[in-house]
Amino acid sequence: MELTGRSIIGGMYAKGTGEPFHAWNPANGERLEPAFMPATRGELDAAAQLADQAFAIYSRVSGRDKADFLRQVAAELEWALAWIIDRAQKETALPEARLRGEMARTCGQLRMFAAVVEDGSWTMARIDRADPDRKPLSKPDIRSMLRPLGPVAVFGASNFPLAFSVAGGDTASALAAGNPVIVKAHPAHPGTSELAGRAIQRAVHKCKLPEGLFSLVFDSGTTLGTALVRHPSIKAAGFTGSRKAGRALMDIAAARPDPIPFFAEMSSTNPVFILPGALLERGDAIATGLHGSFTLGAGQFCTKPGLVFLPRAAQSSEFAKTLAGLASGSPAFHMLTSGIQSSYFAGIAQRRTHPNLRALVENLGNGSGFCAGTALFTTDVETFLSNPDLADEVFGPATLLVEDTTREKALDVARSLNGHLTATVHGTEADLHDNAELIAILERKVGRLIFNGFPTGVEVGHAMVHGGPYPATSDVRFTSVGSQAIFRFARPVCFQDFPNSALPPELRDDNPLGIWRMVDGKMTREPISRLAAA
Repeated sequence: MELTGRSIIGGMYAKGTGEPFHAWNPANGERLEPAFMPATRGELDAAAQLADQAFAIYSRVSGRDKADFLRQVAAELEWALAWIIDRAQKETALPEARLRGEMARTCGQLRMFAAVVEDGSWTMARIDRADPDRKPLSKPDIRSMLRPLGPVAVFGASNFPLAFSVAGGDTASALAAGNPVIVKAHPAHPGTSELAGRAIQRAVHKCKLPEGLFSLVFDSGTTLGTALVRHPSIKAAGFTGSRKAGRALMDIAAARPDPIPFFAEMSSTNPVFILPGALLERGDAIATGLHGSFTLGAGQFCTKPGLVFLPRAAQSSEFAKTLAGLASGSPAFHMLTSGIQSSYFAGIAQRRTHPNLRALVENLGNGSGFCAGTALFTTDVETFLSNPDLADEVFGPATLLVEDTTREKALDVARSLNGHLTATVHGTEADLHDNAELIAILERKVGRLIFNGFPTGVEVGHAMVHGGPYPATSDVRFTSVGSQAIFRFARPVCFQDFPNSALPPELRDDNPLGIWRMVDGKMTREPISRLAAA
């Protein structure tokens, strides 16, 4: 399948202007064809205008029709699987098995949201029936439900070219909620983005939906992305990336004349606390699992464990030796971009010069392309507590062991932490009993607590929370993974004393969709006519 190198504006390809840019192969550093043309500001305005027009129609589309569309997107992605995988391998150097798994996740979450919107209960329909005889004032009929926000901007992520990019979780949840989407493709994998965007474009056409439901714009810098967040037609945005870029866009969203919600996943070091009982019982197994977790995907996961706290115990030094041996045997990795490689090397260099850090492993690699190796550092808990910068994320296959962590110091550490996506505790039941206060503190610091596992590997389901306090995300109340992600792109709307025929189907007396609703404070699927009077 030939690439055009052009943005997709509704049902058309843009001409673009300015300096063309290319993707690069991280495995060998070679430039990939074709060149991609940045979209113009006029083309962005056209995409926004089409999205506005599409919103007027798509926001009223039934849950069943939205579900059919989401399933069609998944089918179109699967139809183009071979082309997408081939291009993604060239642009990311990720192995085929990883990319196939990511595509399965991408299509799986599209189908999950299809089931959610087809059921319709996610709209949280609530009905408080009127009581004209109530004294001293009569009670009005009040009904509310969640409605879509409007056109949503989505920023593709560098480290997940499929699951967190053009057709990824932000796009899927925004479309499921009833919003058109404009995606700003990540410049590291524009070809992969174009192929995924064309799949969505085909699904829009086949489902006879308005063309402005989806657009994809290219830009190698930040100009178009900031213009997108500032655009008055955009009513929300989703972002996955660095803290610096996320914070800048977050501030732009807040500084608009009409501030919009900006959902950013930005930075997390995902601390791991190894408690004495677990270290004694299965230290070697924990070391093996930890090594696999912090080097998985070259350490380029937002859930990579970058901090490991070891107890004051004789087994701690043996654990460190075991982990160092595993890290020393790690192969060289390819980072996704030259920028990520440079940032990783800078982070390692900074730690190398720290007076109270010791490098157990520092094999940075010397292969072709954007090559990097594993790094393992160690320090003591007092040094960590007196140097807050040691909690900063180093994006890549590196982690920091913090030794001599007593129970009291573990509490000090937990209190000192900023927000993270995850925290992991390895322990026995007795450890948990003895460290209940630690768990209570960590609950306030993260979105997901893991017991005797590892944070990499985020299950896509209904109960998953992939979020956390700032700076892990920009809004601690929401998740970017799982069916609850849909709530980011909807808002409650109330209808008072409307005639039944003028209400949305979700709020009508006969409940034609058969969804779960709260009627007078009780959950039911029954029509109003079958319920006793309030």
